[in-house]
Amino acid sequence: MIDVNTKSISLDGLGIENATVRYQLSSSDLHKITLEKGQGKESSLGAIAVNTGEFTGRSPMDRFIVKDDVTKDEVWWGNINIPFDPEKFDKLYDKVVSYLSGKEIFVRDSYACADPNYRLNIRVVNEYPWSNMFAYNMFLRPTDEELRGFTPEWTVINAPGFMADAEIDGTRQHNFAILNFEKKIALIGGTGYTGEIKKGIFSALNFILPVFKNTLPMHCSANVGKDGDTSIFFGLSGTGKTTLSADPERKLIGDDEHGWTNENTVFNFEGGCYAKAIDLTEEKEPEIYQAIKKGAILENIIMDENGVVDFTDTSITQNTRVSYPIYHIDNIQPGSIGRNPKNIFFLTADAFGVLPPISKLTPGQAAYHFISGYTAKVAGTEAGVTEPQPSFSACFGAPFMPLHPTRYAEMLSKKMQEAGVTVWLVNTGWTGGPYGVGHRMALKYTRAMITAAMDGSLEEANKDNYHIHSIFGVQQPRVCPNVPTEVLSPRKSWNNDEGYYETAHKLAASFKDNFKKFEEFANEEIMAGGPLV
Repeated sequence: MIDVNTKSISLDGLGIENATVRYQLSSSDLHKITLEKGQGKESSLGAIAVNTGEFTGRSPMDRFIVKDDVTKDEVWWGNINIPFDPEKFDKLYDKVVSYLSGKEIFVRDSYACADPNYRLNIRVVNEYPWSNMFAYNMFLRPTDEELRGFTPEWTVINAPGFMADAEIDGTRQHNFAILNFEKKIALIGGTGYTGEIKKGIFSALNFILPVFKNTLPMHCSANVGKDGDTSIFFGLSGTGKTTLSADPERKLIGDDEHGWTNENTVFNFEGGCYAKAIDLTEEKEPEIYQAIKKGAILENIIMDENGVVDFTDTSITQNTRVSYPIYHIDNIQPGSIGRNPKNIFFLTADAFGVLPPISKLTPGQAAYHFISGYTAKVAGTEAGVTEPQPSFSACFGAPFMPLHPTRYAEMLSKKMQEAGVTVWLVNTGWTGGPYGVGHRMALKYTRAMITAAMDGSLEEANKDNYHIHSIFGVQQPRVCPNVPTEVLSPRKSWNNDEGYYETAHKLAASFKDNFKKFEEFANEEIMAGGPLV
């Protein structure tokens, strides 16, 4: 076997000259180099802790797609997919590679998509060792044998220390994340937030898979039960995708990005997890907590002089994170592929506190809620958001979806009907009142409701007897194993009927208002899936 650590690799083809290239270093080497450079500290748990600098979350207003022959007629252009001029891209690219020339550079060959039929080979070029360690954790890791004939299809160039000049370079400010589908490059600069690396490739796959491979890309987590049934959890950041899919009774496929194929299989795009670390405890989330060991990277956390992490300390950001390779979790699905999807959960952190903690959706409601993608923007996941606010993000992942949302919704509807899946709306957000008055739904109850939905006991206990919610029209269970009955009714949890209905009407109006831009694309069944008022 070749020793990939000494394999020489030239970056001249990328325009990066005279660089000292550290190729395919092990996770432990990158951990050690990060410490030696003073760019991180080791925590008492063994994981390295880094500070990502100015940006502790994604910057959606600084994400661009080059408008070229590949993208001009396919992409849904607007304030999410912001066009970038090809000539400006070439000039900015030249400046970034010139900046990286002569430096010590960390390079990793890896791939996305666990299903070999959909594999995307990726070369990641990083200015910092810990960013390269993140790429090791988050992308799939080729064997030495696979590396011998490795040809990258996409290249990620990541230069956090490079600052753009907005007036000259065509960016909004000094940081940027730009996708070029013709040249197959993700160019990232001016930000150390590692999430931009993984979301760059996710956004690329959200274009490549539906346009060229007839496969639905999904912003979701997924796991597999003992009988081989797959569950899919859609949700935006902070709604519980990572937490709820890490279930001791089920094998994890992945926690964030998946594809659903024509063969009715679900595969992970990634080779790792990127979990929120705020208020993390071993008691509440044992699988995630126990994954924090050497090889994991903690981002923007606070620890004492002995390296003991205070997961409640949000003085840097609410969006504290940990990345780790998926093999840090014991209970994983071999090959990261599941078959036979049976249940889909739409997770929403409802800051208004009016949606039921779990409800069953009709096909029309499922399409409506998927296109709506309602949640609250949870503090810290985006620059400038310091407290939750109601938010709609189509397909539960609009910031990463280059095509029109109805393209994805049509694919999902078709697959749901063909596979005969049951769709549930789950509120992991507020109960007993809105944000600031009520409190977050207890994780143990959410887990119990999801377990009952997956094992069939929720349907068994409520069939033909669901309460139809008077405003949202969803089927609200009256009873659920291991959950107090009063928790199931959001209205009862408020102890204030007038306040509840007033707030629920307000949220229903927000749904209707948001959906206006999709009405011309939606059929009668989908339109009937919205609020009743």
